[in-house]
Amino acid sequence: MVLNDSSKDGVQYKKPTKMSAPEYIDKLLTWAGEQIADPALFPVEPGARFPHGFMKQVKVMYKRMFRVYAHIYHVHFDKIKSLGANAHLNTCFKHFIFFIKEFNLVKDSDVISTLLRRITICY
Repeated sequence: MVLNDSSKDGVQYKKPTKMSAPEYIDKLLTWAGEQIADPALFPVEPGARFPHGFMKQVKVMYKRMFRVYAHIYHVHFDKIKSLGANAHLNTCFKHFIFFIKEFNLVKDSDVISTLLRRITICY
């Protein structure tokens, strides 16, 4: 699996890096957890201001997580459906999409716009 800008973190990976989907997902979730736990990015003190560039960093995080959902649906949906877990996955994904839509976290594209229309019509 070749990953584009989502495999670059600017620290360990300065350019797109080839890795397996499980490795990418593990690295992404580790990176996202570190970002969320960083009080310089996500302030925890009452009245603290969010840093300049906060929204840009959150958008990157959500764009990368969106790709994980895309992978799950594209590669694993038949297995998830056979286990009877598709309703759970769909519900999680809908909440994810509604959050993205509410806070404008992913650049609006034709693919995402079509997906959002379909999800919001069905919900």
